[in-house]
Amino acid sequence: MNEHYRDTRKIDPTKGAHLADGSPNDKNRVEIGPTQLAFGEWEKAGLTPPNLEAMRKFRWERLTQAIVKRGYGGLLMFDPLNIRYATDSTNMQLWNAHNPFRAVLLCADGYMVIWDYKNSPFLSEFNPLVREQRSGADLFYFDRGDKVDVAADVFANEVRLLMAAHAGDNKKLAVDKAMLHGYRALQAQGFEIMEGEEVTEKTRAVKGPDEILAMRCASHACETAVKAMEDFARHSVPLGMTSEDDIWAVLHAENIRRGGEWIETRLLASGPRTNPWFQECGPRIVQNNEIVAFDTDLIGSYGICVDISRTWWIGDEKPRPDMIYAMQHAHEHIMTNMEMLKPGVTIPELSANTHKLDDKFQAQKYGCLMHGVGLCDEWPLVAYPDQAVAGAFDYALEPGMVLCVEAAVGEVGGDFSIKLEDQVLITEDGYENLTAYPFDAALMGR
Repeated sequence: MNEHYRDTRKIDPTKGAHLADGSPNDKNRVEIGPTQLAFGEWEKAGLTPPNLEAMRKFRWERLTQAIVKRGYGGLLMFDPLNIRYATDSTNMQLWNAHNPFRAVLLCADGYMVIWDYKNSPFLSEFNPLVREQRSGADLFYFDRGDKVDVAADVFANEVRLLMAAHAGDNKKLAVDKAMLHGYRALQAQGFEIMEGEEVTEKTRAVKGPDEILAMRCASHACETAVKAMEDFARHSVPLGMTSEDDIWAVLHAENIRRGGEWIETRLLASGPRTNPWFQECGPRIVQNNEIVAFDTDLIGSYGICVDISRTWWIGDEKPRPDMIYAMQHAHEHIMTNMEMLKPGVTIPELSANTHKLDDKFQAQKYGCLMHGVGLCDEWPLVAYPDQAVAGAFDYALEPGMVLCVEAAVGEVGGDFSIKLEDQVLITEDGYENLTAYPFDAALMGR
C-alpha cells in the first residue's frame, strides 16, 4: 500500500485537516493536546470534545471583562496556570512553576502580550489572541544572577509602554505573582499594584460550555487511567512484590498516554500508612488484605485537573467492620454535602450546614469540605465550621462552577484511613456529579 505525505504528516490519518476539538491534524505542531487513544475512547463513550477556538475566546473575554469591571488598566500574570488560562499555551510548566520565566499582560482593551523563555516565543503563535511574543520576564536569580534588577527595569519599562498604548493613563495594574525585583520595578514605573489573584481565581471559577466539555473528556480519561491502576493493583498486590510506587506509576503512565500532563502530588498510601492521611507514596510493599487509598490530583487532557479520591480493599478476605463503617460514613459525608450544592447557596451556608463526622473522626478530618477545581485546585475553599474564617469566602455559588467534595475519615492512632472525593458541576438548577468511578464494594459492605 502506498504511503502519502498528506497522511504521514497527520496525527490521525483517518481524519481531515482538523481533529474533533478543532485543532490542526498535524503531528509536527507545537500545540500539545490529546492523543489518538483519548479521542478514540471519547468517541466510543459518546463524548464531544471542546471547540478549542471557542474555549480560548471565552477565557480571553472573561479575563478582559474582569479587568474592565474592576477599573484596572491591565492584568499581569506570572503564574503558569493563569498563563495557560489566558493563552492556552504551555512551556515546561513544572519548571516554570519554580523558575518564573513567563509573563502575560492583558490590557483593558483586550490586547495580550506574552513574554516567553529566550528562544521559545513561537510556543503561543498558534493562538491569534496573543498579539505579541517577546522575551525577558525571567527575573529569577539562577538566570539573571546579580543583575536581576537591571532585567526587571527593562521588563517593567516594556509593561509601562504597553499600558500607555492600550490603557491610557490608567496605572492600576493587577499582578498575580511577581518576583521581588519585578514588583519593585513595576512600582518604580508608577503603577498602583492591585490583587491579581483575586481577578484570575474568580474569573477561572466559572467554566464556559467548552471548558465543561473539556472537563468531561478529561474526567473520562482520568477514570480510564484509574481503572488501569486498580486492575494492576488487584492483580499484582497478592503476588507480594508490588510497591505503592509501582501502583502510582500506572496512573502517571496512563495519563500521559492520553495526552495528560502531570500529577500534582504523590497521595497514594497503603495499610497503616493511610493514617494519618497525606503520607506520600513510597517503596512500601503493599500487603494482601490491606487498604489502598489515593487522591489523583491529576492534570489531564487540555490541562484540566481531575481531582478524585477512592479507597480500595485489596485481598481475598473481608475488611474489618470498623473499616466498613468508616467507608460508609465517608460516603454518607460526601453524598449528603453534595445535596446542598446549587446556584445561590453561599459558601458560609455550606460550612454551617455540613454533615457532621463522628467525634472520633474530627481531629483528622480533611483540610476542607470542598474546593474549586479547573486547571488545578482553585478558588473557592469551603471550610469546616471550626476552620472557617469570617469574611474570607462570603460568596454564592454560580452555574458553571466545579467543586470537589471531600472526606477523610480515620481515628487518631488508627491503622487506616478512608479517603473519598468526587468532582461536581454546579448547574442552572442544582448539580451534576461528574465522577462516575465506583466505590469499593467490599468496603461499602456489599
